[in-house]
Formats: sequence, structure tokens, C-alpha cells
Amino acid sequence: MTATTAEHRPTAHGHPQRWLILGVICLAQLTVLLDNTVLNVAIPSLTEELDASTADIQWMINAYSLVQSGLLLTAGSAADRYGRKKMLIAGLALFGVGSLVAGLAQSSAQLIAARAGMGVGGALLITTTLAVVVQIFDDTERVKAIGLWSTVNSLGFAVGPLIGGVMLDHFWWGAIFLVNIPVAVLGLVAVVSLVPESKSRQGDRPDLLGAVLSTLGMTAVVYAIISGPEHGWTSAQVLVSATAGVVVLGAFALWELRIPYPMLDLHFFRDQRFVGAVAGAILVAFGMGGSLFLLTQHLQFVLGYGPLEAGLRTAPLALTVVALNLTGVGARLLPRLGTPGTIACGMTLLSAGLAAIALLGGSGYGGMLAGLIVMGAGISLAMPAMANAIMSAIPPEKAGVGAGVNGTLAEFGNGLGVAVLGAVLNSRFAALVPGAVAAASLPAALAAADDAGERARIADAFASGVETSQLVGAVAVLAGGLLAAVLLRRAERADSSAAAAAA
Repeated sequence: MTATTAEHRPTAHGHPQRWLILGVICLAQLTVLLDNTVLNVAIPSLTEELDASTADIQWMINAYSLVQSGLLLTAGSAADRYGRKKMLIAGLALFGVGSLVAGLAQSSAQLIAARAGMGVGGALLITTTLAVVVQIFDDTERVKAIGLWSTVNSLGFAVGPLIGGVMLDHFWWGAIFLVNIPVAVLGLVAVVSLVPESKSRQGDRPDLLGAVLSTLGMTAVVYAIISGPEHGWTSAQVLVSATAGVVVLGAFALWELRIPYPMLDLHFFRDQRFVGAVAGAILVAFGMGGSLFLLTQHLQFVLGYGPLEAGLRTAPLALTVVALNLTGVGARLLPRLGTPGTIACGMTLLSAGLAAIALLGGSGYGGMLAGLIVMGAGISLAMPAMANAIMSAIPPEKAGVGAGVNGTLAEFGNGLGVAVLGAVLNSRFAALVPGAVAAASLPAALAAADDAGERARIADAFASGVETSQLVGAVAVLAGGLLAAVLLRRAERADSSAAAAAA
């Protein structure tokens, strides 16, 4: 059981102000997610006004996601041990202060440091918001609430570049950070007055070594994933970072098995519900992250749209997710189909959407639009069911750790999708156009072409590479969905048999 303040004890249906609280934390969550993508559109301004080098720009972007993803497990554990409300307040405060420093930065180093500070706040917010959702909603409404929480994730990912573009059309680059401050202040006031405090009763024994090992290990692995496309997956920089991360995470696992109050109880992985949900969550993020990485290239390099036009044409994916989750379609289907059936249905739709884009999107946007809508329908079904399955398999007093696991899986799956599907694209392209290997990109290969016929052959080869990689993603997502459904179904049967035997 969790400890909650007496004045905010939930009713039979959850906390009396649960929907208002959900709105507040979703607003804070949206701001955090926007900052994952909004900086990309400001790169030209930063290069000119801060005299930033290419390396500086990469660190401005990566410092945020690297720190945030590296701290997710530690942030979730801290929320469980010391209070989710306290960590939510701390996250909002750090994010607000970091946004102020970033908006007023006068050098690249200041902006990189501010982005790292914002990443700490973002890690606390992402883990704590989902943990609070689990605490204030009962079983009958939790799936719908998590669906709305998932909607914010999709919306934040999709509209970041668009909002950034609008802001830069009217203001200087610092405004994309300063706009976060009123949201952070509003969030702080609302959290202090509305959100109930909750924490684990075993919160008096911090696992400091576990926190250090998990943060270092996750940071090293995520750094390898982020830097792989730039430096090459077999480069010493990537291999050393990945190896170090795996070794440190192995040491973290051994340490967690030895101590009485671990930060992450590895016995969770004995629960087939948890393992099934984990497998599915990685593959959903794999399909979504990898497919969006390919979609932007498909729209610009194959179909010939500009950056803003390409961004607008990916919007139907997010809009479909938002529409279906706001109307509660997934929440209504879950009791009828069950968690395994809902996840299998959602992953099948996601796979079918990827396949439709690969097979129908090469000649025009119409086929791609159909695929995007089908993908959105699949994500709206699978993601909330998956997050609910993960959180349901973990005791309520470990809700923060569960949210940290969920966030870590999403980060890992996104990076894995970009890495694997990007590698398939590059391999297929290089196999069809050997001379383009040295060029390393489609624009460079086209620029080096001798005549129009060769340029057409190179463009066709790239389109074929995109199609192949999208089909590989579709197969992986379908296999992962079926695997997750089978594991979850077996777990449900085992639970039913155990309950029958006990009766």
C-alpha cells in the first residue's frame, strides 16, 4: 500500500479532482516532450547568433535527451521513496529554471548546461506524472487516463517542430524556451494545491549505488544509440560506449539482486505479464520511432516535399492517436478484447500501416495517408494497454519505478528503431548503388551523379531502401505484438488457475 495524505484520500472511483489533476500533469508533460524536438528548427538561428559549431548543436540537442533518459529509473525510484508530489514539484522547478537559463544563454556552453538541467527536470516529470496517474485513478478509469497521457506523448512528438517554426517566425530563438516558464509556474501552483502526496513505506533506505550504476549505464547505452548514426555503429566511440553501458548495467543487475531494498526489483521479470508488456512496449516504440525517421526522408527525398510540408503531412498519425484516445475508443475496447487481444489488435494495425506506407506510399501521398491513419489507430490501442499492463504488473508502491521502466523502454525502442531501420535502409541503398557508399547520403549521391539517368537510378534505389526498411519494421512490430499477446495470455491463464486453486 502507499501512504497518502489524509486530506486527499481517493474515493471509491479515485481522487475526487483526478481529471483536473490529469489535465495539469499532462500540460507539464507536453512541455517536456516538446523540448525533445522543438530545438531542431532553431539550428540555423543558433548557428548564426551563438556562433555554434556542428558539435555544439549536437550537444545542445543530445544533452537534454541523454540526461533525461539516463535518469529515468533513478527519478522513478526517488519518487517512490521520497514522495511523488515532492519530485513533481522538483521536476517543474528544475525545468522552469533550466528554461530561463536556456532562453537567456549567451554562449553555446551555457545553453548546453541549461539543456542538461532541463533534462533532469524532464526525467522527474515524465516518471512522476505516470506514477501519479496510477495513484489517483482506480482500475475502471485507469486505462482511459493512461490513454490520455499517451495522447500527450504522441502530440508532443508531432507538433514540436511546428510550434518551434511558428515561434521563430515571430520571436528570437530564446522564446522557444521562455514560453515554458508560465507553464512551469502554473503547474507548480496546481501541483501544490491539488496533487496528493504518495510514496512507498520502504522509502527510508535509498539505493545510492544502484542509482549511480543505472544512471551511468543507461547514459552510456543511450549515448551509443544517439551517436551511432553520426559516427558509425562499428566506430570505437560507439562500441566503447555501448560495451561500457552493458557492463555497468550488468553490475547494476547483480547489485539489485543482492540488496534487500533494490531500486529496481528484478523479480518483476519473472512475471509474464510484465515481460510481455515490456516486449510489446519496446516494439511499439521501435515501430513508431523508426517509421517516423523513415517517413521524413520518404516525404522529402522520394516524394519531393519541403521540410515544413513533410512535417505537416506526418500530422495525421498524431491526430488519429489524439482523436481515438480522446473519444476513449481504446478504453472501451480493452474490457471486451482483454489486454492481450487489445495489444495484438493494436500492433497488427501498426504493422499493417507500416506495410501500407511501404507498398502504397511510393507513388504519392494518398497511400501514405491511409497508412498513417492505420498506424495511428494501432498506436492508440496498443500504447495505453501496454503502459497499463506494465504498471499493473508492478506493486502500487513501486509506481515510480514502473513509470521509469516505461519511459526507458520508450527511449530504448525509439533509438533501436532508428538504428535498425536506418541500417537496413543504408544497406539496401548501398547494395543497389555501390558508388553511393562513399557519399553516405542521398543528397551527396545525387550531387555526385553524372547525368539525369544516374540520378533517377539513385533516387529509385533510395526509394527501394525505404520500402525494404519499412517492411522490416512492419514484420518486427507484428512479431513483437503477437509475442506480447501470447505472454500476456499465458500470464492471465496462470493467474486464473492459481486463483481457482486457492478457492
